[in-house]
Amino acid sequence: MTYEELYTLVKGEAVAIRGRAILEPAGGPDDKIFPPTHSVGDNETSPGAKYAFETRRIRGEKVECVLLDSVQSQANRMEEALEALWAEKKLTLPVIEVDLSDAAPEVGKITSLSAPHRVADALLRDSLVVDNNGATFFRMSALGKSFTDATLRKADSLFKVCPTGLLFGIWDSTGPKGGLGAKFARALASEIVGVGVARGVKTESRIDPAGIVTGAATIYVSKDPVAAGCSWTYDWREAEPKDAAKELSEDNARKWGKTEKAGKPSAINHSNVPPTIDRVAGGVTIDYAEQIVVLSLAGLRRIGFTEGAWEARTALAALGLVAILAAEKRGYDLRSRCLLAPRWNMEEKSSGSLKLEAVAADGSTAPLTLDLDGAIRLYEDAVEKLPAALKFETSAGIPLATLKPSPKLEYLIRKSRELVVANEEIAEE
Repeated sequence: MTYEELYTLVKGEAVAIRGRAILEPAGGPDDKIFPPTHSVGDNETSPGAKYAFETRRIRGEKVECVLLDSVQSQANRMEEALEALWAEKKLTLPVIEVDLSDAAPEVGKITSLSAPHRVADALLRDSLVVDNNGATFFRMSALGKSFTDATLRKADSLFKVCPTGLLFGIWDSTGPKGGLGAKFARALASEIVGVGVARGVKTESRIDPAGIVTGAATIYVSKDPVAAGCSWTYDWREAEPKDAAKELSEDNARKWGKTEKAGKPSAINHSNVPPTIDRVAGGVTIDYAEQIVVLSLAGLRRIGFTEGAWEARTALAALGLVAILAAEKRGYDLRSRCLLAPRWNMEEKSSGSLKLEAVAADGSTAPLTLDLDGAIRLYEDAVEKLPAALKFETSAGIPLATLKPSPKLEYLIRKSRELVVANEEIAEE
């Protein structure tokens, strides 16, 4: 595909560019795979309760399906693929990063490509732009305002700061305008579902090689895990009481001391674990998996620019194609025991790998021939053709800005790590 061909598609009446892949477990069509799990009530024990099942119509028939990778998860995978290309200096793209190296060395830097809500994410919101004029919260800076002031009719500033926000969608719901903040619908969506599902079960067990048994001791959370060298203790006098003002008798330590799972050695991964059967999240077998990806050209046409509108929309379409093909090249290793591969059709001697096509206004389709290298060249051509007012102000691999976490954000990060080290129980709402 050439730039002129893509430009014609975007400016013409084509509805979308779509792709479809037919996949199967890498272990073979009959191998078990594990979908993503979701929270359920304590009383929910039916087989597969933690999985997202639904009935879909497949070629006119009602078929039970299961979600294997959501639209949101697919978007994250595509952005990860784009970030890798950008870091390798293969892709010209404006990227803002937050340097968390001091507060969280194991995390390092979070970028507008890896933050869940892109440039509208709370990590960027609560970070500072530091320059010769001092430190300013991101959204109060000129850089931050360039995206908070963007609208569907005039998206120039957001395009220059975070074009992926226009592609994958963004809503500045926690910014200075609240629910009226910048909001752009998703133009690129992909999803992977398993078709024709049979629920399975999963077994678990463990034999302790040291022969530790459940009754060996009562385990407490240590009140000083750093000094003790580990987060637990069997001595009630070294336990962390819930109320330090009360006398720490042995009875009170058992009553107030914060124990893990009733203080059994199994809570700290010692002792045997008897064989159990998990029917709630026991995996599934499927007839096949299907990925469907849609890049909405109609959606891109709704985005307004003061100048160079068609060039900007073409660049966004090209970026979407790069994201689709870059994620495909990284493979379909969705999670532990959920590795998929394109299905090979023995009769037709063809692969189920992702195939792209353009969808015209009358519903007719035309196949598109494009690989990742070609998509990158196509995108870079589109970037070159942008008018001066929309040119990106940074080159490949160089961040547009590096933010510093505010003292309040840094406190939350450090405190969270202290609680994890102390083995505190963290409740999620």
